[in-house]
Amino acid sequence: MRSIVENQAVSRRDLLTTATTACLTLMSADCTGAVSSDESKSQPADEFQLNYLLASCMYGYMYVGEILPEVAKCGGMHLDLWPKKHGNQREQLSDLGVEKFAELLQKHEVQLGCITQYALGPFGLTQEFEIARRFGCRLIVTGGEGPRGLVGSELRAAVGGFIERMKPHLAAAEENHVSIAIENHANNLFESADALKYLRDLSPSKNLMIGLAPYHLPQDAEELAGLIRDLGDRIAIFYAWQHGHGCMTRLPKEEELLQLPGRGPLDFTPLLTALRDIRYQGWTEIFMHPVPRGIPILETADEVTSEINRSRTYLAECIGKIGRV
Repeated sequence: MRSIVENQAVSRRDLLTTATTACLTLMSADCTGAVSSDESKSQPADEFQLNYLLASCMYGYMYVGEILPEVAKCGGMHLDLWPKKHGNQREQLSDLGVEKFAELLQKHEVQLGCITQYALGPFGLTQEFEIARRFGCRLIVTGGEGPRGLVGSELRAAVGGFIERMKPHLAAAEENHVSIAIENHANNLFESADALKYLRDLSPSKNLMIGLAPYHLPQDAEELAGLIRDLGDRIAIFYAWQHGHGCMTRLPKEEELLQLPGRGPLDFTPLLTALRDIRYQGWTEIFMHPVPRGIPILETADEVTSEINRSRTYLAECIGKIGRV
């Protein structure tokens, strides 16, 4: 609220926006928007639970006002805002304006937990930092940039070079109380588990985090669990997402849905056990891609929400087994 005092000439519109942002910021937690580290240390392992984040793109190009009521139904109170081509809710924010968007969030008791911005890339996020700050959003997810197909010392050097280029962008992110998470992705510098480990080892900033997408890694549950333990508190967002039959070609809907937890063959119990073991407090996002991009994963908002909750029930069942693992 200090900025309100310092700027006596602020307009009524900006005053409302700033006040809304201050409220949202106070409701936010650590750099990823999840539970603080002190709280996580006091949580017994048998009380492990997931902090759900809802990806707007799961609903395609649906109006954000129709998506926001679904957030609570999906077990959370935070939205991950996606732009085209996967969704268009980030563009909707620009069209609606900050004040109107803030009113919609307040109406549905939803907070902006994350902005996903692959199109802008890791070196083009400046325009997003201020908007994230205004909504108390502490995380922006993007992809990496650099040569692919590297291993060993060449890969380590390339990751080091990427981090060096990121330093001024990380400084700007830190000024706005935002962390940047790099998602591992096929055909990218960060396409392998080793690349993620180098990112963990070489990063000088806690504001450079990891978005872990099992879809893009070998579908071995124990290997994925080992990677989760290796990456530890560098994981800001865990995508509950498996490869299934892929997401690059049109498939019958039942095959497309195999990307979701509980649908495809990947056993998420070892992954959740590893998340429990590292006292994970970051976001979990139940996720898949439809074909073509930009459509909802199912036809209606109710159907999308029901499918997400089907996966959420499966993950809860996996957590219920952890005590017997």
